[in-house]
Amino acid sequence: MATPEGDNKMTETHKIRLFPLGVVALPEMPLPLHIFEERYKLMISECIAKNEPFGIVLFDGQSLHTVGCTVRVTGVTKRYEDGRMDIMTQGGQRFVIQKVINEKPFMEAYVNFFEDVDDISLEEFQPLAESAGDLLSKLPEQDQPAEAIHLSARSNPLRWSFAIAALEGFTVAERQSFLEMTSTADRIKKGVRALARIVERSTLTDEIISIIGGNGSPPRRLIELLSSNNQARS
Repeated sequence: MATPEGDNKMTETHKIRLFPLGVVALPEMPLPLHIFEERYKLMISECIAKNEPFGIVLFDGQSLHTVGCTVRVTGVTKRYEDGRMDIMTQGGQRFVIQKVINEKPFMEAYVNFFEDVDDISLEEFQPLAESAGDLLSKLPEQDQPAEAIHLSARSNPLRWSFAIAALEGFTVAERQSFLEMTSTADRIKKGVRALARIVERSTLTDEIISIIGGNGSPPRRLIELLSSNNQARS
């Protein structure tokens, strides 16, 4: 079970409701959820009634990760006759699970919240933001979610670092890694490098589709890239 990288700013212990899921919530990022299990209908109803957050922690099918993020219900978009709900949530604070509690139908836990231990200067941040903006402009329009708009708001590097991780193309494991990092600078740098790989994959996909619909002759750049990838594996 992973813990946050490096020394981190821990707070006092808090008791929160816990929702194990196959997704990763990120600070300040929106996350829609469909609630259908009875125990979680109860949990969400309590959170809404008391205006309290709950914690989302990644369950990968075998184990429960110890690092998660709280979310708060910002709206119920649909209620079904059988009690199911479609809700919109927004990420809050990151936490580390200290002890799991099984006293109610749903899971609870004692957790410590944590923050990044370093920041990034605007002088270092600006060129990285510009690089990410250039990369985003190369993605197909349908692959540029509304959250990408926030990438142009360069006054909050911490929020920006999580907005990168929220973009389409990142795996659940990659998002979990971003969540656990405690360096804003490292998260931004790794995020921009990962975004460059996503853009490259998207470009290759478009070229392959073009080949299938064209004369079947792949462009030289694609041949060279595939060749270099094969050599790297051997």
